[in-house]
Amino acid sequence: MTDSGSVGWGFESLRGHLVKSVPPGTLFSLLNVTFDQHMRIDKFLWCIRLFKSRSLATEACQKDRIKLNDREVKPSAEVNIGDRVALREPPIWRVFEIVQLPSTRMGAKLVPEHMKEVTPWEDLEKQEIARKVKADSRDPGTGRPTKQDRRAMERYKGE
Repeated sequence: MTDSGSVGWGFESLRGHLVKSVPPGTLFSLLNVTFDQHMRIDKFLWCIRLFKSRSLATEACQKDRIKLNDREVKPSAEVNIGDRVALREPPIWRVFEIVQLPSTRMGAKLVPEHMKEVTPWEDLEKQEIARKVKADSRDPGTGRPTKQDRRAMERYKGE
C-alpha cells in the first residue's frame, strides 16, 4: 500500500469518477429498466414470457419459428428497441414490436410495457377459427388421444 492508503495499482486518479451502479429501490430498478440497448433474442423471448424456458426459445429459433424484422434468425441474434419479432403459431405469425428491453424475466402484468402486439386483426381471427375447429374435431368424452392420433395432430399443426 502507498502512504495515501490505496493499493497502488494506478487507479487513484479515477476515484470519484467511476460510474456507480443503480442502487436497489430506485425508480430504475423498480421499473426493471436496463441500460443495454440490445439483448439476445432467445433471452428476450424468455424474459417477456413467450416461452417457459430459454432452451425452448432457443429451439424455436433453430427451427425457424422466430423472425426478427422479417428475417429468420439464430438464437444469438441481437434485438433492439423498435425491432419487430414474429412468432410462428400455426396457422399464423404473431408479430410484436419491442418497446423496451427487460433486464430480467418479469411478471405477466409488466409484459405490455416492454412489447406491443401488432399482429393484423384478420390473422388473429384466423387463429381463433383454427382453434375452434381443432376443439370440434375431437368428440367430448372420447378419452385421451392415442399415440397415432397425437402424431397426426402434430403433423397437422406443423410441429
